[in-house]
Amino acid sequence: MEQVVIVGSGPAGYTAAIYAARAGYAPVVIAGSVTAGGNLVNTTEVENFPGFPEGIMGPDLMDKMAAQAKRFGARVVFDDVSRVALEGPIKTLATLGGETYEAAAVILATGSTYRELGLAAEKRLAGKGVSYCATCDGFFFRGKEVVVVGGGDSAMEEAIFLTKFATKVYVVHRRGELRASRIMAERAMAHAQIEFLWHSEVTDIKGEDSVEAVAVRDVRTDQTTEVAASAVFVAIGHSPNSEIFRSQLTHDSDGYIVVHGPAAPDEPGLSAHQATSLPGVFACGDVVDRTYRQAVTAAGTGAQAALDAQEYLEGLLADSVLAAQTI
Repeated sequence: MEQVVIVGSGPAGYTAAIYAARAGYAPVVIAGSVTAGGNLVNTTEVENFPGFPEGIMGPDLMDKMAAQAKRFGARVVFDDVSRVALEGPIKTLATLGGETYEAAAVILATGSTYRELGLAAEKRLAGKGVSYCATCDGFFFRGKEVVVVGGGDSAMEEAIFLTKFATKVYVVHRRGELRASRIMAERAMAHAQIEFLWHSEVTDIKGEDSVEAVAVRDVRTDQTTEVAASAVFVAIGHSPNSEIFRSQLTHDSDGYIVVHGPAAPDEPGLSAHQATSLPGVFACGDVVDRTYRQAVTAAGTGAQAALDAQEYLEGLLADSVLAAQTI
């Protein structure tokens, strides 16, 4: 039986693996058969992760994290979890590859998936002007005109942030009014660099090696116009990769796994920040984070989850020693 199994990779999963491995628990990381490395493997240059002043390519950062985890004794398996049984002292995880793992503690770091527009050019130009994170990629489009797709708070935050770099930000929204909160909507609509294309949807993204223009269709008239732009930031939401756990763990209304978070002074029993509703099961990264969704914050919660798991395992050991002494 394994002491710790980590489901998912990316900054959260690999950081949890580094911490658990250095603590001597030889964790198994079920990294995913295709999605190993998480969303960063689809990112080009990462300039906001500490320790890389010249920047680093997303896939290279994930390779370095995986190598660091392996150096301390973690075992990385490129497979996908198909079934889990997380209740009770022994957790069982089955994979599509036919393997079954049993563990005393499990850390879930399955991340989230960007909701996409569903356009063929979207995938082809991902990382070449199509982005899902203005904080990550906005800097690269200084002095350019860009498009933001969406009408919620996240889209408005992206649009306002992008005005620091872009000369013009077009916001494309299917409706005639925003879904964003009043304060965010007013702030965006009052900004001189932001122009709204109401009752509209993006039907195509033009460009061979980079984004050059966006085809925008008016949903009322069916008329399509072309907007010159160097980037498209898709901000229509995220979906946490938590479906397989939903019958066993507490989730919020949008599917994010609920963890304890920082304990209040009068709640000393909830010191494990990343603990879920089941003992011995911890979660970290974007599968619990609806707010920040940054590589560095995911890595931070990955470290917390591993330390919480370590505390849990040490408690199990102490209990077993006490039981043996009693006998």
